[in-house]
Amino acid sequence: MQSKILMVMKVMKFGGTSVGKPQRMQEVAVLVTKDEEPKIVVLSALSGTTNALVEISESLAHGDRNAAKQQIDTLHEHYRNFISALLKSESSLHKANLVLNEHFEFLTIILKISFSEALNKDILAQGELLSTKLFSIYLDEIGVDHVLLPALDFMTIDVHDEPQVGTIKVKLAQLLQKNKEKKVFITQGYICRNARGEVDNLKRGGSDYSASLIAAAINGSVCEIWTDIDGMHNNDPRIVEKTYPIEQLSFEEAAELAYFGAKILHPASIWPAHFYNVPVKLLNTMEPSAKGTLITEKAGSVGAKAVAAKDGITAIRIKSSRMLLAYGFLRKVFEVFEKYRTSIDMITTSEVAVSVTIDNDVNLPDIIKELEPFGTIETDSNQTLVSVVGNEIEETGDVMKKLFDAIEPIPVRMVSYGGSKHNVTLLIDRQYKEQALQLLNKGLFGL
Repeated sequence: MQSKILMVMKVMKFGGTSVGKPQRMQEVAVLVTKDEEPKIVVLSALSGTTNALVEISESLAHGDRNAAKQQIDTLHEHYRNFISALLKSESSLHKANLVLNEHFEFLTIILKISFSEALNKDILAQGELLSTKLFSIYLDEIGVDHVLLPALDFMTIDVHDEPQVGTIKVKLAQLLQKNKEKKVFITQGYICRNARGEVDNLKRGGSDYSASLIAAAINGSVCEIWTDIDGMHNNDPRIVEKTYPIEQLSFEEAAELAYFGAKILHPASIWPAHFYNVPVKLLNTMEPSAKGTLITEKAGSVGAKAVAAKDGITAIRIKSSRMLLAYGFLRKVFEVFEKYRTSIDMITTSEVAVSVTIDNDVNLPDIIKELEPFGTIETDSNQTLVSVVGNEIEETGDVMKKLFDAIEPIPVRMVSYGGSKHNVTLLIDRQYKEQALQLLNKGLFGL
């Protein structure tokens, strides 16, 4: 019989910058303990750690063991300094040093082992394992009763690298049942086990994904994603001076924004919460009192809400006056992309041509080769998708006029409109991205 989660719980996920300094980790502890609601706390690796581990892996992959050894020693020293500022008691420091020794001994041992993809996954997992263990020691020091739940005991993916929500639900329920008197649980984001039982991960940005999957598995009251930004903004604050956080978005709107480049939220992290109808809150660790962004089934308002941009896009045009009207033409085109596991972002058609965009050009030469029998193939690389997202855009009369008036100076390669009630997407050359975002900010939002 399937186990059931006995209590209503929330999920709190903290990103790398939120735990990247000793003081910030201490502030996270305050946020975790500010109310009595049972919760599962999901932590990313300390900021900079995953990048450091990637560099170690790359050095090993290239056979440069001296460089890897130096990188390991540098990272070890960073963690020694971190725990000395985080912890006060000798016993806590002793425990923390034992944890560091365990993990850095592993990293030192792998210097003598032949590099493999499985080993790479083990290396990348060390960041989350370290952050959660150190946070657990700190919670013990300040007297917070909690349980450390290893994500590797319940977070699983299948042979297609898809998370197994049903299995996660059962395993997690069993672990929570064993500790039903506890109210605070700490676990790792990002890491999991694959179908072979090996250590694996949910790819970059996967801690958001972990949190959403856990929230879905326990039917959580809310999934809080804590970062260093006060919610999802109406535009990219790194490029546009005047932006503001959006108070409320629907799941569909948030998914569109995440997919089209809003960095605060991993695109995959929306669907588990959406499917199980768990509200998501985007909150700021540095400013906990800020409202942030609430993501629910309800959109809250109509009209354009935000602009997002996605770089690294390649446009492919297939011109074929002979075949376009033939039955099954589009199916044949799509089968080529399916064969090379390359997803299509955008599609437009005319009487003589089909244009599509992709964000992964690894297999582009092979794709072009297989498309050539269908007609003349043209490609444009270094393109950017700019997406205007909002609720019922197509029914909000002045949005389209404001949009096209705003971008009038920008050459537009493709337009996608009508596929969704929530989005209008433009394809432009990368060189016009900053200008386009600034013009849209002024034209749509008056900023």
